[in-house]
Amino acid sequence: MRQSMRVLVVSAVAAGLLAVPATAQAATKLTAIVGPAFNITLKMGTKKVTRLKAGKYTITVRDRSNIHNFHLKGLGVNKDSGVKFVGTKTWTVTLRKGTYVYVCDPHKSSMRGTFKVV
Repeated sequence: MRQSMRVLVVSAVAAGLLAVPATAQAATKLTAIVGPAFNITLKMGTKKVTRLKAGKYTITVRDRSNIHNFHLKGLGVNKDSGVKFVGTKTWTVTLRKGTYVYVCDPHKSSMRGTFKVV
């Protein structure tokens, strides 16, 4: 009887671990790079971001110049690395359905990108 009780307990624990809600899953990782030249990108792995699913994302911002910034704007999101800042920052954001813009504010006419969240 003890053996069957152990099997029951182990089965219950395993079932509980498998029933982790989707909100507890790790955020998807994105990488943003601005500078040192006049370039700005947002990528998932090696692919440029043009479309994402709504959800939680971790964005690693690599700001490589004190004349640029990486500024992400959209529904409920307004994150900015700062123009004078040089280094790496990590943001966790929740993206909702809609259009998002990332831009270098001092050079917004040429350094910008957009993506849609569905």
